[in-house]
Amino acid sequence: MTGRPADVLDGARVLVAGLGVTGRAVVAALAGGGASVVWGAARAPDADVAGADDAPTAERLVAAADLVVASPGWPPSAPLLAAARAAGVPVWSEVELAWRLRVDRAPADGADGRGPAPWLAVTGTNGKTTTVEMLASILTAAGLRTAAVGNVGTPLVSVAVDPSYDVLAVELSSFQLHHTLTTSFEAAAVLNVAPDHLDWHGSLEAYAADKGRVYARAQVACVYNVADPRTEQLVRDADVVEGARAVGFTLGAPRPGQLGLVEDVLVDRAFHAAADDPARHGSAAELGTLDDLAHLAPAAGPEGAAADARGQVPGHVVADALAAAALARAHGVPAVAVRDGLRAFRTGAHRIERVRVLDGVAYVDDSKATNPHAASASLAGFAPGTVVWVAGGLAKGATFDDLVAARADRLRAAVVIGADPEPMRGALARHAPEVPVAVVDPGDTGSVMRRAVAAARDLAHEGDTVLLAPAGASMDQFASYARRGEAFAAAVRDLPSHPGAER
Repeated sequence: MTGRPADVLDGARVLVAGLGVTGRAVVAALAGGGASVVWGAARAPDADVAGADDAPTAERLVAAADLVVASPGWPPSAPLLAAARAAGVPVWSEVELAWRLRVDRAPADGADGRGPAPWLAVTGTNGKTTTVEMLASILTAAGLRTAAVGNVGTPLVSVAVDPSYDVLAVELSSFQLHHTLTTSFEAAAVLNVAPDHLDWHGSLEAYAADKGRVYARAQVACVYNVADPRTEQLVRDADVVEGARAVGFTLGAPRPGQLGLVEDVLVDRAFHAAADDPARHGSAAELGTLDDLAHLAPAAGPEGAAADARGQVPGHVVADALAAAALARAHGVPAVAVRDGLRAFRTGAHRIERVRVLDGVAYVDDSKATNPHAASASLAGFAPGTVVWVAGGLAKGATFDDLVAARADRLRAAVVIGADPEPMRGALARHAPEVPVAVVDPGDTGSVMRRAVAAARDLAHEGDTVLLAPAGASMDQFASYARRGEAFAAAVRDLPSHPGAER
């Protein structure tokens, strides 16, 4: 069932857990409907009930509720959610609520009966935001009314009730998917799965299972990463709508049913011809070339040249583009729109963003690299022995050993930040003992980044890159990864320059 709150939740007593961006959007969406809404939060002063993370209070709130809508920051172990499970009270994510509140699209060209806007969903450990924004750019290039929503910023519940959209590009985190129960996306992609948020999920297996929920009831395509067998297994395990296809993306030459690269050409061998076309296995559609992504190459040093094996664009960016293309093609977007959308796409802040070049050293902000998998991809884009790496933060249950072992060759030196620098410092000592390491005293949080940047400058040589790619979450010392990146950029801009040194 879809429709306005009065239709879906008429008379229901809804307990909204959390007063962040998501919780406030949920309350706004339910306002004026037939539901009775209570706001519960741990500490927010404007909540209807504070102390919702206290077990007795949680039990009292749940006893008076027919439904709990949980903000993504609330882990399953939270007392309120545990009390709901024990009492048999359903728990929905904001995504689930948004799905049930969808409204029909506005008529197009005088035609009625278009139904709600389809959702094209993206999840994965890394690359979600880049991919969903690429997807939105492609859909826009095709002339469709769309938006990148969900974990990327705008809550889904705020747009699901807007009839003006033709299709939505939806970024979903594992937190959001955990309590999502009935969604049926037109197409969905899991980009990759690597250890992350294990403190929230409890194990890698549970984390992967929540990622895999994105494929449930998929209608047209389940898009997976050929280089990550775990994502293909999640497709195999999924219960999908009859006729939905598994579609892989690869940085190699694609097999039938895949998208990939043939030399420098992005190629579609999945959606290029009708399923019953006898010529489909011997043909392909050209979607674009690596030149269409050249503007996304990181500024890896004073000359601004990317140093990964392709010589142009990091492989993870190409993979994201292929995944976005697969989702767009599942929606029926023409090949030319894929090319035009990728050409028009620009990355957001704090993603391999060059801040400044000073004394022949480039300073690059990749604060969005909040886990080891993302930091590894970031480091891979630079030449061996040229990176002064600013790293550290909340590990979220992950370890840094594999990351350091794999990327030690890229390092000139490392500067370790974080409230607890020992996990990163220890990994460097074990796997890169020859790399100079400066540990920033976490005592004065307000000056951490200024001191880190000063230490990095002292360690850098002309031609190097000082790279903020922390491999950890920010909340131990900063309000968000964005604030961490802003602090890095501010500290870099405050560095004194020598005459003729800056470009």
